[in-house]
Amino acid sequence: MRITIDGQVCEVQSGQTIIQAADANGIEIPRLCWHPDQSVKANCRICVVQVDGTKGLQTACSTPVTDGMIVNTQATAVTEARRTNLELIFGEHKLECDDCVLRYNCSLLKYAAQYQARITRFACRKAEAPIYQFGPIILDQTKCIDCRNCVEACPVKYLEVDGRGDSLNIKPTADKKRDCISCGQCIVTCPVGAIESEGEFEELKIPFKDKSKVVVVGIAPSVRATIGEMFGLPAGTLVADKLPNALRQAGFHHVFDTSVFADFTTIEESKELIERIETGGKLPMFTSCCPAWVEYVEFYHPELIPNLTTVRSPHIIFGAMIKSYWAEQMKLNPKDIIVVSVVPCTAKKYEAERPQLKRRGRQPVDFVFTTRELGFLLEYLKIDLAQAESGKFDNPFGEASGAGVIYGASGGVMEAALRSSYFMLSGQELLNFDIKEVRGLEGFKTAEVELMDKKKKKSKLKVAVMNGMKNIDQVMTALKVNEHAFDYVEIMACPGGCIGGGGQPIPNSSVIRQARAKALYRDDRGNKIRTAHNDANVNKIYQDYLTSEAKIKPICHTKYRRAGRNQIKLIKDSKKPNTDFGILKKYLTQP
Repeated sequence: MRITIDGQVCEVQSGQTIIQAADANGIEIPRLCWHPDQSVKANCRICVVQVDGTKGLQTACSTPVTDGMIVNTQATAVTEARRTNLELIFGEHKLECDDCVLRYNCSLLKYAAQYQARITRFACRKAEAPIYQFGPIILDQTKCIDCRNCVEACPVKYLEVDGRGDSLNIKPTADKKRDCISCGQCIVTCPVGAIESEGEFEELKIPFKDKSKVVVVGIAPSVRATIGEMFGLPAGTLVADKLPNALRQAGFHHVFDTSVFADFTTIEESKELIERIETGGKLPMFTSCCPAWVEYVEFYHPELIPNLTTVRSPHIIFGAMIKSYWAEQMKLNPKDIIVVSVVPCTAKKYEAERPQLKRRGRQPVDFVFTTRELGFLLEYLKIDLAQAESGKFDNPFGEASGAGVIYGASGGVMEAALRSSYFMLSGQELLNFDIKEVRGLEGFKTAEVELMDKKKKKSKLKVAVMNGMKNIDQVMTALKVNEHAFDYVEIMACPGGCIGGGGQPIPNSSVIRQARAKALYRDDRGNKIRTAHNDANVNKIYQDYLTSEAKIKPICHTKYRRAGRNQIKLIKDSKKPNTDFGILKKYLTQP
């Protein structure tokens, strides 16, 4: 099938819309509310085009292609309509650009410059709209353009539409049986930065204020494959070698790879899985690395709390090890150390504050920065990560195994644990470390993995991997039909796992997530050490420091509890609106 767009003949597929056909042929059509992973809404009307033989303008996101269709995206009527629609959108979007999550990647401002929109033509009708905070998530209605992407993205139906027309409002549900799980998917699908995580960008300078403190940073596994996007690099570009020197330049005194601490999580989780199987413990055992999943269990299904592995997530073990083992090695008082954890996830801001994680009265992690926040910090400091010199992560933890790196992709935690569990049971290494049955972006996968003990007796381990909390009903239904359907289950709340986390760079789509995941598996394949139990640095710490369960438990394990509903707060906007158009000058010559 062929259509013509702006004089260019394009090969298209039946079922595509005009915007999909244009994208496939390298023709840009502006869009705000359209998201490749969501249903068509056609709310913003920025994508309008002219189609020969039809009356009026058509929305490219909702209009299917037909053979021989002739489309004009640059007609005068199209340009004028887009300009007017932009001006109307700015009339419901309060300008606070200087610390917006989209400050360095704002489509709204880009289009305003492109179409010479008068962004102050209409008074902001939402200037006094409510600003909600629930957990670490802030929903700012003064900036919301009512596209409803966040409502569709929310996996627990926590956000809902209230009112109609000018009085339409997106707000947290009043249903007390529903609670936000802090996954942040609403953030990465909002086209105008109306949703952010608590402290996003405002807290970036705080760790460096007290010059007497030693500031330590850990980089989560997925960050190496995602943060480069904020510096013009293609999705899936690995920058682990560039991060150490860039972060030292930013002011961090010591830079560590949190993937190393994923190896600790793997070893402890493998031990716990084997113990549960051999002693008749509670099965299936669920992973607990994803704090949004833990929050879901504690609120929606507290009966599953005994099924959660007690092992802490890698960045929490990182913080605990820094304030114990590393502090002793460096002869530092833990109170003089500030631990910053860079993660792909907004829910980890909530996790870091869990009282159950305290050790000797201190939280293991003092500050949680999302990938976006770290990118923002580097941009603010004019440090171009793409041009940074290669460097090494600091010892004594050094470089991670491939098993630690793949934690960033759905199925990675499972695969890492299976590699080590096989060795712990049999005393032999797997012949093939690539357990492809548990990989991929498919929302729910099941498999049977063969294990073998030291007597060469073989058994089948029934496993399941789920990513994207909208797929949780498939897991629950399978267990309702057969409570022994699985022995071991990995759950990640975000689509694709951590590579699709709520703190990752925007945009975030299935195509982008695929590229990010491939990068992590590429890193794993190129690693000389592909299993947690063969990580020499980790083994040395077990030999020298984690010598007994009495030492291991406080650092590597935790407890969970039934949770009540998060309080919904109405907050005042502490940010100053743009009156001199600050950052806008980058986009507009005459605002």
